[in-house]
Amino acid sequence: MSTSNNRKRRHQKMLKLLGENPLLTDEDLAKALSVSLSTIRLDRTLLGIPELRERMRRMAEEATSHLRSLRYEEVVGELLELQPNKWALSVLKTAKDMAFRHTDLVADHHIYAQATSLAVAVIEADYVITASAHIRYKIPAHVGDVLVARAKVGTHKQNKYVVSVRTEVEGKEIFVGRFIVVALESFP
Repeated sequence: MSTSNNRKRRHQKMLKLLGENPLLTDEDLAKALSVSLSTIRLDRTLLGIPELRERMRRMAEEATSHLRSLRYEEVVGELLELQPNKWALSVLKTAKDMAFRHTDLVADHHIYAQATSLAVAVIEADYVITASAHIRYKIPAHVGDVLVARAKVGTHKQNKYVVSVRTEVEGKEIFVGRFIVVALESFP
């Protein structure tokens, strides 16, 4: 098989992988495609795909243009994707100041704050509050972990929405929450 065909097939696989997970690093792509890091960088350049940091910046800009229920700085983590009343994606890079004292375990309230702010952010209304939450912490997060939270809007009746949020670290689910959020007509 010719090198040109191999390259085309690799480019298609790369585009598919990035379509499924735009947060993949060059190292992740190199491992998944069984090629060198320099090959991935060359392929990204040929395809016009920016590096991860630039992809994240562009995604954040696009997502915040749809944000209505919160100000950007009120969202815990970095909002990367937002389809109002459908789904949203945010990333939270954990740091030492988020840990319980004398451990490297991330305090649960940081995980919850990311999830609930994402559940509110995904709703397209001026005033949205969390009415209730059913949450479950599955495994602990550690300092240095990158928390990837995905919110999905389920059913809604009148001004009440059910929003499911799942948080993962390196593909492992660490938190699941089911939130009922309410879109208020006006703020008293």
